[in-house]
Amino acid sequence: MEFSKSLTVAAAGLKAQSGRMRIIAENIANADSAPASAGAEPYRRKIPSFTSHMDPETGAKLVEAGRVRRDPSAFRTKYEPGNPAANARGEVQMPNVNALIENMDLREAQRSYEANLNMVTSTRKMLSQTLSILK
Repeated sequence: MEFSKSLTVAAAGLKAQSGRMRIIAENIANADSAPASAGAEPYRRKIPSFTSHMDPETGAKLVEAGRVRRDPSAFRTKYEPGNPAANARGEVQMPNVNALIENMDLREAQRSYEANLNMVTSTRKMLSQTLSILK
């Protein structure tokens, strides 16, 4: 019974961190994308969140991806007078994505994903050893 509980918790963590990595990858992919026209708003960084709930079947508290929020911080500006999205001063609003922060968040999400994957692997080994003892 506890084996299934630990697998359920780890699987929920894997799914949540996978969703987090997808959002971070989207932020990184759009870090340098300029708007199509003057006055248009550029890509706004997305911030993943998590929620937890009690699983009635196993009695375990599980994590899951929550609501994705938009980062309200100011956009960067870049001087590109030839860009069609440039204003009268030749400045283009660029996404509010900081690649360094995104890479650090991605590293943290990868480590959490690996920890959950190790939990699944360890549980499988313990289950296998328990079955071999019972033979």
